[in-house]
Amino acid sequence: MANSPQAKKRARQNEKRAAVNKARRSRIRTFLRQVEEAIASGDKAAAQAALQAAQPELMRGVSKGIFHKNTASRKISRLSSRVKSLG
Repeated sequence: MANSPQAKKRARQNEKRAAVNKARRSRIRTFLRQVEEAIASGDKAAAQAALQAAQPELMRGVSKGIFHKNTASRKISRLSSRVKSLG
């Protein structure tokens, strides 16, 4: 357990940060799930629209430090190739 006042403060800050990061990660996963569902349904137009909405969310996660840049790029690349193969 934290003993010094500064360590206690850092523990409080870490809890707040973790909650914000968890919410952001959840939001991004929701966007990714919408793309997956559109791909599964076979609707290319809906899948493209969902991918266009998901891309900025993923990159925002990168800028906020939730995902590594290469991870987000890999996810976008793989999803876009799957959307492209529809139809």
